[in-house]
Amino acid sequence: MHRNHRAVAVAATVLAGALFATSCSSSSGGKKSEQGGSDASAGKATTPRMTVAMVTHASPGDTFWDLIRKGAQAAAAKDNIKLVYSSDPSAGNQANLVQNAIDQKVDGIALTAAKPDAMKDVVAKATTAGIPVVGFNSGVSDWKKLGMLEYFGQDENIAGQAFGGRLNQLGAKHALCVIQEQGQVALEARCAGLKKGFTGKTDILYVNGTDMPSVKSTITAKLKQDSTIDQVVTLGAPIALTAVQSLTDAGSKAKVATFDLNKDLVSAVQKGTIEFAVDQQPYLQGYLAVDALWLYKTNGNFSGGSTAPVLTGPAFITKDNADAVAQFATKGTR
Repeated sequence: MHRNHRAVAVAATVLAGALFATSCSSSSGGKKSEQGGSDASAGKATTPRMTVAMVTHASPGDTFWDLIRKGAQAAAAKDNIKLVYSSDPSAGNQANLVQNAIDQKVDGIALTAAKPDAMKDVVAKATTAGIPVVGFNSGVSDWKKLGMLEYFGQDENIAGQAFGGRLNQLGAKHALCVIQEQGQVALEARCAGLKKGFTGKTDILYVNGTDMPSVKSTITAKLKQDSTIDQVVTLGAPIALTAVQSLTDAGSKAKVATFDLNKDLVSAVQKGTIEFAVDQQPYLQGYLAVDALWLYKTNGNFSGGSTAPVLTGPAFITKDNADAVAQFATKGTR
């Protein structure tokens, strides 16, 4: 997908502002509902107080979403925004949370569209009610069709192709792409892109990402079944760290590389336990999504001209550059 250079420039400028914003710590990922910005210190903006709802498909306990929320909270603190965060991995329940935000007459909504069809009606209702909606993290191929104002995230198919290209350079021949939620568009697109960019053989393995013992045993069984697998590709940090344990249990000499980071994953890359990771910068996604609604409300701005997404990845994290990222990962912002 063509990168909108102006949009990326805006993203970089806004990120610089984030470094001066007050960041609130996040509790465990996937909480049903929380007024995440209400305890933040007064923002630097002197514009009237506004309320933004952020609604995601986060699963309980998934630390990836803590990074999203921290970025969103930093932007809310700077922009004098009351941030109301809610999440549910069920697409139908997520749509209901968006409807609740509409009923509360919020000033803007930022949402993930992991299951785009489930978001279609509520996004239309928000637009009809005069509430701007921005997308982030999931739904890069669908945000315009859904009628959203703008989008912040990674083109997952292109990221998958880049991932595959790196595996080619490393000499891998048989990859196992592990998807922790069947039908989730971003995850499916990653493996589809990997299959396109990788010249070797690619197998898909579905696991239940909310049950780590099951994830471990399922990957272990697959590795024992097929000893030709020399590369395990995971789509989230917790799955990657679990896959490393599966290698040991299966007696496999395969390598593990992954999408997405957390503090422990960065440490694993530094140690060489994980070959590399693709970072989509979730903190940046959360920050930009909230700040974009403030910019639209106060100055009529919209990044990408409502035609192109603002891309936050892919950025490859390897043993060579992991130290530079580790200092931010330790603070819980990468």
